[in-house]
Amino acid sequence: MKVTLLTVTHNSESHLEDCINSVMSQTYPDIEHIIIDAASTDGTLDIIQRYNSHIAQWQSEKDKGMYDAINKGMALATGSIIGILNSDDKLASADVVEAIVECFQDQQVDAVYGDLVYVDKLDTSRILRYWKGFNYKRYRFNYGWMPAHPTFYIRTSLIADLGGYESHYYTAADYEFMARYLYRFRICAKYLPKLIVKMRDGGQSNKNIAIRLRANRRDYLAMKKNKIPFPFAVSILKPIIKLHQYYYTFFRKSIK
Repeated sequence: MKVTLLTVTHNSESHLEDCINSVMSQTYPDIEHIIIDAASTDGTLDIIQRYNSHIAQWQSEKDKGMYDAINKGMALATGSIIGILNSDDKLASADVVEAIVECFQDQQVDAVYGDLVYVDKLDTSRILRYWKGFNYKRYRFNYGWMPAHPTFYIRTSLIADLGGYESHYYTAADYEFMARYLYRFRICAKYLPKLIVKMRDGGQSNKNIAIRLRANRRDYLAMKKNKIPFPFAVSILKPIIKLHQYYYTFFRKSIK
């Protein structure tokens, strides 16, 4: 069972090598790593070319944003399973892909997701926030829950029927994608209680209040489209229910 990992880059020279090395270190042998670059002007292409023998396909051209680039990568994918690995993120351990594939061996499972940590940009051993997942229950979407998108893997065969990312939702495109697949079309998902990704802190949707409000507006529109009840109230709850992630981080540190 081949796994396609898609990485989107734009001037990503700072952390791309870490990302690629985390894929190269995987114990699972059948991985297709595709990189879609948005015409980078720094050293990104030099890094890609240096690791060319470990990258299945790559292209560099201007695009319409991150989610447009992901859709391009999905069109090139030949794996049975697709996952997204951001250029400044890395897989948390060498057995991540192997564990994900084992979950997919159950033919009733269409998607798998797991745990994620936000880490310091320079020191990835320093955990700032822990995104602990839950066993999948569709009703959780009714109060703003979503899986951690960088840990979300799906069967490639679903994309032809249910579609790719809708980039006009901007930072909410990943939420809309998962709400469409998991809530609206009720695909079967499984939670893997394992740390999947180390994600460097500094997301675009949380830089300031104005950006966060725009992101919430797009969340609301995504909820409305995918028929989640009371979308306005749920869009307000969505950022609030993430507060437990900070508590979980504090709890883990206290235990240690």
